[in-house]
This record gives sequence, structure tokens and C-alpha cells, in this order.
Amino acid sequence: MTSPARPRVLLVDDHDAILQRAAAVLSKVCVIVGAVRDGPAALNAIDVLQPDVVVLDISMPGMSGLEAAARLRDRGSTVALVLLTVHHDQDFVQAAQSAGGLGFVVKSLLHSDLATAVMEAHAGRPFVSTIL
Repeated sequence: MTSPARPRVLLVDDHDAILQRAAAVLSKVCVIVGAVRDGPAALNAIDVLQPDVVVLDISMPGMSGLEAAARLRDRGSTVALVLLTVHHDQDFVQAAQSAGGLGFVVKSLLHSDLATAVMEAHAGRPFVSTIL
């Protein structure tokens, strides 16, 4: 049985290397329930797997993470969202928050920030990577 302190996390990114790095960082504090590579697969996986937190890449082909987040918000989903990006831009932070994201992590800070962002989002608190 899983402890409530260990959130169930779905990873969404179109790059396998990022999925692997994120899983390695989070596996110490979370239960990884799945990993998918695009927005439509994320929406389906959220329905099936019922994660507590979704780590969602902003820039994906087809359906962006921002679009997937907005669709989740529009359908009343309560899953906590942590948006992951290469962009060091305040406009992306605002867009992520407008789409319903609680966390915003710059990929270059994945190792130092992702676990904290996920735990904060799981607790209902915002987290934003320090943007250089």
C-alpha cells in the first residue's frame, strides 16, 4: 500500500531522456504511475491512472502541455500540474499558471527543482524555478 505522503505521478514529455531523468529524480519521493510522450496520451492516461500530480512538458508537437493543461482545467480535473520547460521566460510562467499549473520547472534545473515542485503541487502550493 502506498503512503499518502508519496504522490502518484504521471510524466509527460516527448523526449525519452527527459522522461528517464524525471523518473530517476522523482522515484525516491514519488510513485511513478506512467510516462507518455504527448498531450492526447496524457489526457487518456490521467483518466485511466488517476495520478495525484502530472509533470507536463510545455512544448510538445501536436498538443502542447499548455493546451493539455487548459483542457484538463476546462473539464474540471483536480490533478495537480507541474509544467516542465526549456524556456526561461516569465511569460511562460504566467501562461502555465493561467492554464492551471501549480508548478513551473525549467529543465536545466530538473535535478534540483522537480521533486520540490511535485511535492509542493501535491500539497496545493505553487512552485516556480528560479529563472536566471
